[in-house]
This record gives sequence, structure tokens and C-alpha cells, in this order.
Amino acid sequence: MTEFDPRDRFADDEAARERGRRRTEREARRRERAARDRETRSTLAERVKGLLQGFASPTDGKARSLPPPVARPPQPPPPPKPPRARGEAFRRRRLAAAGVLAAAIAVVVALGAVIHHYSSGGTSEVATNTAPTREITIPEGYDREQIAEMSQKAGISGDYMKASEGFKGFDPARYGAETPQTLEGFLFPATYELPRHPTAADLVVRQLSAFQQYVSQVNMSYARSKNLTPFDVLIIASMIEREVQVAKERKLVAAVIYNRLHAAMPLQIDATIRYATGNFTQPITESELQVDSPYNTYTNAGLPPGPIDNPGLDSIEAAAHPADVPYLYYVVKPGTCPAQHTFATTEAKFERAKAAYDEARAAAGGNSPTC
Repeated sequence: MTEFDPRDRFADDEAARERGRRRTEREARRRERAARDRETRSTLAERVKGLLQGFASPTDGKARSLPPPVARPPQPPPPPKPPRARGEAFRRRRLAAAGVLAAAIAVVVALGAVIHHYSSGGTSEVATNTAPTREITIPEGYDREQIAEMSQKAGISGDYMKASEGFKGFDPARYGAETPQTLEGFLFPATYELPRHPTAADLVVRQLSAFQQYVSQVNMSYARSKNLTPFDVLIIASMIEREVQVAKERKLVAAVIYNRLHAAMPLQIDATIRYATGNFTQPITESELQVDSPYNTYTNAGLPPGPIDNPGLDSIEAAAHPADVPYLYYVVKPGTCPAQHTFATTEAKFERAKAAYDEARAAAGGNSPTC
């Protein structure tokens, strides 16, 4: 018996041969498309692999590998799908290729996030070495008691008055202060950053450091030519700080002090009386002008024994470089705000200016005739 051969059945059938030819062409095109799809997927896979190899740990320099896939039980084959038209199949293949590309990109992004998570220690918190601090601003012209009160209100612990009596490693004698009772004058006014829980000593050490830094920039040659030490300049600067409210008058008041020292005249600085008596707000009385204190510049000639506050750099500069003027007197000019002064070379002119001030103060009910 002859073996069954389906090709013999259609050997003489021209239509059958045509159908076979078309089927062969379709199969060839299908294989060609499948080959292109495999090549596209292979190329994409190589790109993904390269990207993954590019991510390296900052600690060991090796690329991190993904966890092995979880083994799953074999799944039954899907049921056969009904045949589709040629256009429908083409659209399906395009969508499938786009889906493969999108899935690959998602894998890369996800892996990048995982690698970043591990390389940053597995946390999103940003570490910082900046220690918490707080600020305090010491105004120019404040004395130790005022700074102590301010520091206490600011929550600074410790006794500022005791901490500012002296400080180990800081020698006032270097500036010409023989035996100062305290560090008044050396406690530089500025804005300071302090630790989160500051102490009085934290503030004092910063003030002294700032003083050394800024005063080292001041040229003291003119003061030395007048036989004045840097400590004497500090004393003069502290009086300027309390007497002057208008910047342009600093060097003029410094000139009056220098001229009076040269003429061996009492300085008669009201600010030193207020420092000696503690009266910083009320009019100075006649009895206060006679107070028994080395800081009374009405009854004692020369400079007081020490600064009456802690001056800023501008006043220190003015005290080191006074204006070249012959003034010996000054008195507050009524009606000025901030308060300004009338300067005089002769006593007669000073007395007229003083009389005008006294008249204005009497009209103001005994209060200052300025703001």
C-alpha cells in the first residue's frame, strides 16, 4: 500500500500551489518580524544591563546585584485565542513592543531608587554637623551691669559679673592697664553666636577675642605721641560712647578731652558722674557733682581710673585720632534730636551756650530739652 502523502494530493492543483506559495511567504515574513523583535529585545536588554552595571556602591565600588527571582510553580498554557484580522495583529504587536520598552524603563528607575536608598544608608534624612546656636547682640556703650542683665534675660547661665572680672589667658597689662578691677572696656560690643546652652564665660571669651582682633587694627601712634596707652584710649572712647549721639561729633569730643588733658583742666564729663552714681536717666544734681569717687571728673584731674563702658570700634578710632580743633568746651544744643552739641573754644561762649540750655531745660519742667 502506498504511504499517504498530502503533497501528492495537490500536485496537479494550481490553486493549491498558489495557496502554498502565499502561506510560505507569510511564514517567512512572520519569521523576519520575530527575528527583528528578538533583536530589539536583546538590544534593550543589553542597555538595561549596562545601566545596572553603571550603578556602583560608594563603599565597595561593586555593582549591586538584584535578588534572585522567586521560583513559581509552572502555569498551565493559556487557552488558544481566536484568529484576528491582519491589521489587528499588527497593532497588537506594536502595543506589545511599547509595553516591553516601558517595562524596561520602569525596572531601571526602580533599581536606581533601590540603589540610591542603599547607598545613602537606607534613610532619607540629611545629616548635618552644624551645632545649634543662638545669637546675642551687645550694644555699643553698655557697661558690665547692663550686659549682665541682658545676658540673664537671654537665658545665658552663670554669673556674668564674676566671669567678667578677669579671664585666664587675657592680660589687660598688655594694653597699659596696671591693676584693673574688672574687664570693663575690654568686653567688645557686637553680635555673637553662642552654643545652644551658653554660659557667661562663653560670652566673655568671645568678647575678649573680638576686642583683640579689632583693636589690633587701630593705629595708636598719635595717642602714644601724647603719652597715652591703649588703655587710656579705651577710657577716652568709653566717655565718647556715652556723650555722643551723632557720629560726626566723636572726633570733636575726643579733641576736647585731649585739649583739656594738655591744659591740665578737669574733664568735667557728665557721663563719668552717672557711672559713679548709677544715675543714668535723671538730671544730675549738685550733690552728685561733688560725689567722692575717682570717677568724678569734676573734682579730679586727668582720666578716670578705667573705662565707664565698653566702646565700639568707631569710638575707639575717634579716641585714637581726635579732630585737629582747639575746642575746650561743649554743651548740649536744645531742640536737637538726636542730641547734638555746641562746641566752644572760650569760656564766655560756653557760658552763653550753657545758659541757653538751662533755660530750655527749665521750660521743659527740668527735663532734657532734647529727645
